[in-house]
Amino acid sequence: MIPQQIIARKRDGEALAPEELEAFLTGYLAGAVGDDQMAAFLMAVYFNGLEGEELNAMVEAMIHSGEVIGRGDGSARPRVDKHSTGGVGDKVSLVLAPLAAEMGMVVPMMSGRGLGHTGGTLDKLESIPGFRTRLALDEFDRVLSEVGCAMIGQTDEIAPLDRRLYALRDVTATVPSLPLITASIMSKKLAEGLDALVLDVKVGRGAFMSRIEDARALARAMVDVGAARGLAVTALLSAMDRPLGRAAGNALEVREAIACLAGGGPAGFRELCIELAAEMALAGGLVDSVEEGLSAAASALAGGGPMERFLRLASAQGGRLDPSRSDFGLPAAPLREVLRAEREGVVAAIDPLRLGYGVIALGGGRTRQDQTIDPAVGFELEVGVGHRVARGAPLAVIHAATADGLAAGAHAVREAIGLEADAAPRPLPLLIDRIRVRPGKA
Repeated sequence: MIPQQIIARKRDGEALAPEELEAFLTGYLAGAVGDDQMAAFLMAVYFNGLEGEELNAMVEAMIHSGEVIGRGDGSARPRVDKHSTGGVGDKVSLVLAPLAAEMGMVVPMMSGRGLGHTGGTLDKLESIPGFRTRLALDEFDRVLSEVGCAMIGQTDEIAPLDRRLYALRDVTATVPSLPLITASIMSKKLAEGLDALVLDVKVGRGAFMSRIEDARALARAMVDVGAARGLAVTALLSAMDRPLGRAAGNALEVREAIACLAGGGPAGFRELCIELAAEMALAGGLVDSVEEGLSAAASALAGGGPMERFLRLASAQGGRLDPSRSDFGLPAAPLREVLRAEREGVVAAIDPLRLGYGVIALGGGRTRQDQTIDPAVGFELEVGVGHRVARGAPLAVIHAATADGLAAGAHAVREAIGLEADAAPRPLPLLIDRIRVRPGKA
C-alpha cells in the first residue's frame, strides 16, 4: 500500500476497494501513514464522499481498531445511548443521561470535545472541578453499576482510530462530511455494546448540516449502518438555526443544565431533553409509544430524581459540585458585561455559527488540537428569536477573561443578533423529523 496512490485516487473521485481502505486506515494507526497524508485523504473524502462499500469498510476498520464491548451486562435494564451531531448551546447530554437512567435505562455515554464551532460534552463536564472524563473500562462499568449512567471520552480501548481522526478533522476543516460523521459516530456506538441508540441530528446554520435534506441523508445513513449491524436506531432532526437554550460556553451551559434538572431552564431546551428521553425509552423497549415515553420522562424530571442522580454521577467521577451555592461552585469569569440594544427592533435571527466562533474567540474553544480552553467564558442570551426589544434593553451577558475578550464577545453578539425594525421571523420547528429503523429493517 502506497499512501500517495490511495490519496490520489480518492482525490480523483475513484472508489477504493474495502481492503485498500482498511490498509490505509490501519496504516495510519500504526504510523505508516502520516498526519499530513491523512489530512489530505480526509479533504479528498470531504469533496468526493465515500461509496457504500467504502463507508462500510471505514466503519468496520474503526470499530475493530480497538476493543468491542459485548452487548448487554446481564441486567434487565436496556443499554441505550444518545449522540448529537453537535451545535451551539447543546448541553442536552448533561440532562439526558441522568434522566434516562432514572427512567430505567443504563446509559454508557461516550462523548467528544468541541469540534469546529460547536461545544463538546467533555469540555462542559471538565468545567466541573475535579470531574474525570478519562476512565478505564472497569471503572466506567463501576460507575454505570452504581449510578445507572456514566459520561466519558473515548477510552484508549474503544475505537482509537476514530479518536485520532476526530482530532485531525477538527483542525483541517473536514468536520461537515456525511461519510466521515457517519463513520465517526457509528463506529464508537457500535463498539459500546448498546441495545439501542437515539441520534439528535442538528439542522441549520449552527449545525454541520445546514439543509434539511442533507441532515435527513446523514440521519438515514447512520440508522442504516446501525440497523444493518443489529442495533435499534432512531434519529430526530432538531433545529440549530438558533442556539439551544440561553447559554453558550462550558461552565455556563453546565449551570443551565442544572437549572433544567431542578425544574427550570429554557422551555425549548427542556422540551428537547424530554423528547429524546422518550425516544430512548421507546427504542429500549421500556414503553409502547412515544406518548407514553413523553409522560414518563416529564414525570421523572419533575420528581427530582435526575438531579440527585447527576450529583451522584459527578461525585462518582471525581467532580465537586456544591448545591449550597447558586453557581454550584463552577468556575466564573472575572469580567462580565451586559450588551444592550443600540436601537429598538425585533430579533429576526440569532446566528449560532457566529456565537460559536465567538466562544472560541473568548478562549472557550480550540483552534489547535493541543489548546487549553477557559471553561468560564461565554455568553448568556437575554433575548430569543421573535422578541421585540427596546433601545437599551439587554441582549446578552458576556463572560470574559480579559478586556480584549469582552470586546471580541461584544462584536460576536452584535454580529449574531439580527435586529430589524419590523420582522416576522419563521424559525425552524424544534423537532423537524423522526426516522426509526429497527434491526433487519434497514
